[in-house]
Amino acid sequence: MIGKDWNDLKIISCHLGSGASICAIDHGKSFDTTMGMTPLEGLLMGSRPGDVDPGVIEFIIKKEIVENGKDWKDITKILNKQSGLIGISGDKQDMRDIRAGRDAGDKRATYAFDMFAQRVKRYIGGYMAEMGGCDLLLFTGGIGENAWFMRRPILENMECLGIDIDFSKNDNVMGEDIILSTPKSKMAVVVCTTDEEYVIASDTYALVK
Repeated sequence: MIGKDWNDLKIISCHLGSGASICAIDHGKSFDTTMGMTPLEGLLMGSRPGDVDPGVIEFIIKKEIVENGKDWKDITKILNKQSGLIGISGDKQDMRDIRAGRDAGDKRATYAFDMFAQRVKRYIGGYMAEMGGCDLLLFTGGIGENAWFMRRPILENMECLGIDIDFSKNDNVMGEDIILSTPKSKMAVVVCTTDEEYVIASDTYALVK
C-alpha cells in the first residue's frame, strides 16, 4: 500500500474488534504486544477489562466470593465475559451500539467509547517510545476497519507524534484498504482489511500437509 518492504519498517498494528490487541513490529519481528499471559491484559475489549489495578481483583473477590457466595470460576467469568465495554456501558458490546448510546446521551456508553479510544492512544504513544519511532501505523479488525467514528478520536490531536491525518478520507470509510495520512505525515497511517479465517486455514494446511 505504501510501496515499502515491511521488513524495513517499524510498524504498530492495531487489531481492534471485540477482541483487541496492538502489536509493535520492529523490522519484521514482533517487539511487544498488549496481551500478557492471557488476553485479559492490555486493551479494553468487548467483554475483557484490559489493564486494571490489581486491587480491583481483590475488591471483586470480596464482593462476589465473600459476600455473595460465588467461587473463582465466577470471577473468571466476570473478567472474561462481563467486563470491558459491556461492563462499562452496562449492556452494549458492539461499538456501533455504544456510539448510538453516546449520541443519545447515555453516560455509560460515552465512558465506554472514550475509554476505548484513550487506551488505544496510550499504547500507540508507548510503542513509539519503545521502538524509537514508527514508520507505519495500521488499523485492522472489525472496529479498526469499519468504525471510522472510533478511528477519528484515536487519531485526533496526534500531531505531536508526527501523525497528520486527512479526516475526509477517514470519515465514513468502512471495509476498504486506504491510506489516511497526508504527505506531510512523518509516518504512514493506513486501514488494512484482514481475513483471519484464511490465515488460520492456510497456516493449518501448512502444518498438516
